[in-house]
Amino acid sequence: MDDSSNQDTISRDFIRNRIAEEIETGKCRKVITRFPPEPNGFLHIGHAKSICLNFGIAAEFGGDCHLRFDDTNPSKESKVYVDSIIEDLKWLGFYDAGKTYYASDYFQQFYEYALRLIRNGKAYVCSLSPEEMREYRGTLTAPGKESPYRTRSVEENLDLFEKMKSGGFPDGAHVLRAKIDMSSPNLNMRDPVLYRIQHTSHHRTGDKWCIYPMYDYAHCLEDAIEGVTHSICTLEFEDHRPLYDWVLDEVGTACHPQQIEFARLNLGYTVMSKRKLLELVEGGDVNGWDDSRMPTISGMRSRGYTPASIRAFCKRIGVSKKESRIDMLMLEEAVRDDLNENAPRVMAVLNPLRVVIENYPEERLPDEFDAPNHPAKPEMGTRKVPFSKVIYIEREDFMEDPPKKFFRLGPGREVRLRYAYFIKCESVEYEDSGEIKELRCTYDPETRGGSAPDGRKVKGTLHWVSEKHAVKAEVRIYDRLFNKENPDGGKEAGDFKDSLNPESLTSLEDCLLEPSVENAAPGKRYQFERQGYFCLDVERSQGRPVFNRTATLRDSWAKAKS
Repeated sequence: MDDSSNQDTISRDFIRNRIAEEIETGKCRKVITRFPPEPNGFLHIGHAKSICLNFGIAAEFGGDCHLRFDDTNPSKESKVYVDSIIEDLKWLGFYDAGKTYYASDYFQQFYEYALRLIRNGKAYVCSLSPEEMREYRGTLTAPGKESPYRTRSVEENLDLFEKMKSGGFPDGAHVLRAKIDMSSPNLNMRDPVLYRIQHTSHHRTGDKWCIYPMYDYAHCLEDAIEGVTHSICTLEFEDHRPLYDWVLDEVGTACHPQQIEFARLNLGYTVMSKRKLLELVEGGDVNGWDDSRMPTISGMRSRGYTPASIRAFCKRIGVSKKESRIDMLMLEEAVRDDLNENAPRVMAVLNPLRVVIENYPEERLPDEFDAPNHPAKPEMGTRKVPFSKVIYIEREDFMEDPPKKFFRLGPGREVRLRYAYFIKCESVEYEDSGEIKELRCTYDPETRGGSAPDGRKVKGTLHWVSEKHAVKAEVRIYDRLFNKENPDGGKEAGDFKDSLNPESLTSLEDCLLEPSVENAAPGKRYQFERQGYFCLDVERSQGRPVFNRTATLRDSWAKAKS
């Protein structure tokens, strides 16, 4: 595990308190947890909470945490997803190749355990259609009915199950069900399906198997086989716990892990369903799983979020048994706090306005100014910022008829260029359309470094970029992916896609950046002074670098929407 992750120790919660008590009483000697993703999609921020919890608990108590792929449904799984999950775990600082497991490694054991259940009269092959099974299952207020196939003999069940395994039946012809209680108030205990026929090639086992175990059957057995002590999962599995325990008791495994539930992460202005995220990807509503608007870990990585900021966010929201919706601002604040400490500063002009310094000699070699990479961290060093006769400032930093409290540039006004000189606007030139084409200014050579020998003061300080040295780039500005805090919104809300924000991405194609960014590696993060935090994408647009805005300098979005 990355050493940095050990610094993010989470304060005690109800799960940690329980484990600590078990260790003190001798009930548990070595803690073993697991993170068990299904490889049917990319991981998202909700998974990050579970990752931090499971790996964090194991580290805190001197135990182990297994990464285990629950690859029991090959029709929806892919090695692409396996690779992406491993990449995300590595990036977050939690991957250990020596403690990585797959449910598919245990397929033979699962099968043998199923044979044991059949021989003990605890499982049977059912030939009801899916529609009939739903009808027989009953409702929350009405008990279910026993399948007419429930009384099949052990011999017949063993024979049918063997033929299911060897490919003797088509998909859907039969299933193996547990024989529990069709009148149970818990629907999960009404003879749940343990195995189904699926003639689908598996990304690890190929065509060896024609039957695959259901998650509820396989998951508890995986935990037991691996010696997991605490199977920590989200609250929707609380009603599945009796089945978890039933399978382990009836199979008779040597290890019987404890299932403990906690509240999943619900984050505002996004969705946490892999099915819905896949729908966005396949529908072209986003540009893949790693789109910077997505709540996936890969999307957050491409946007410029840091592993430390995600771990810090998971620490701040804590662990409880009460469902709640977390404000997106908490995540952005964690990102902003980390980048404020660690991101070097540069100047970037996103909406350029040309400025000609009329009294700056044409033949003069460009000035260079030493600028700190971080105003509060001299150990981060300095960079050279070149200055020349033509520069660019932000278009919004000039007004022809500025109001009283506008302290930036206007006709006849003087401002400071950051790290450089005072300049004064002498005149304005216009396009035929009436739009401002450029400003004609003069500079005071005595104000080098940003202060005047005669003591005169200016209130405005502008960032700028030299035309001759500028790096041309595309900058992508991101907003919320959805314009509703809860896009799911319940049954009356309609299609969650109806809440997609049409302004979630704005591309600025003619941005100019100072030359210090020219050789930056993809993934490099910066604070663009006065603009926000940005990350260099791996993608290039028309040969130009692309920067994604990671976060604003403050919670401007919340203020704008209030």
